[in-house]
Formats: sequence, C-alpha cells, structure tokens
Amino acid sequence: MVRIRRCWAPAPHRPVFDNGYEREFQYVYGAVSPIEGDLDWMISPAMNTEHMGKFLEQVSLAHKRDFIIMVVDEASSHVAKDLVIPENIRLSRLPCYSPELNPQEHLRDEIREIEFPNRVFSDMEGVVGTLQTGLPRLAFDRERLRSICAWPWIVSLNLNA
Repeated sequence: MVRIRRCWAPAPHRPVFDNGYEREFQYVYGAVSPIEGDLDWMISPAMNTEHMGKFLEQVSLAHKRDFIIMVVDEASSHVAKDLVIPENIRLSRLPCYSPELNPQEHLRDEIREIEFPNRVFSDMEGVVGTLQTGLPRLAFDRERLRSICAWPWIVSLNLNA
C-alpha cells in the first residue's frame, strides 16, 4: 500500500501516485479452550452483532453440556446490548487495550505464520480457501493449541463451580 507523503512538484502541477493495493476483509471468529485444546471458529464476511450472535450459537450448540465463560475484548459486536447470548455462555470482558491477556490473539499470529507466509492472493477466495484448510488443521492439533494458549496463570485458575 502506498503511503502518501508530502513531496515537491513544480507549480502548478500536483504529483500523482498509483495505489495498486486494494483492501477486502474477511473475519474469523474464534474461541479456544486453552486447557482442553479445543478450537471453535467461523469465517465471516462481517464483524457485527449479528455474526457474533451466530458464532455464539455455533459454540453453544457444539458444547451443549458445557457452561462456557468466554473472554472477549471490547469490540463493539462483543458488547452490543442487542447481542443474543445463549444460556450456556457468559461473556467476560477484558480490560481495554489488553490483547496480551487474550490467548486467541496468539492463534491469529500462528495462522498468519503457518498458513500465510510470503503469500499474495489475487482474490479473496484464495484467502478464504487458505483459512478453510488451515483452521481445521490447527483445530485438530490440540497439543499445539495448548502449547500456544495454556499459559501458567490460565492453567492455575480454579474453574470448578
């Protein structure tokens, strides 16, 4: 992406810059159980309250017998008043600007390093296809998930109710 800076041009001309970089977005909702090594994920074209609700429902259905305390950041879709939260899930908010407390952030880094090193895609379908193969591969490797996310302070928590 071109970073436009001030520069000199003879009057009355204005410098012209090409920007050959376009941005498109896809979002991955993810939830990891650091102790169990379980990973739930959903690829979404948008990050909003509706899609967050769909992800929560997906996690709830996948873990019907479990009571889930899901740690979330302060993203607007995580804290929206009209967010529908399933009965077996409670959201616990992280303090503002504290991504270092969220193991999910480290999984994002892992996916980038393993699935996307030195790759350029001509379209969004390539990115989504890579996510659709890489995320299940990561989810299958429970030991790797635990090694990334089971930090000593998380493992030491007493989670018995």
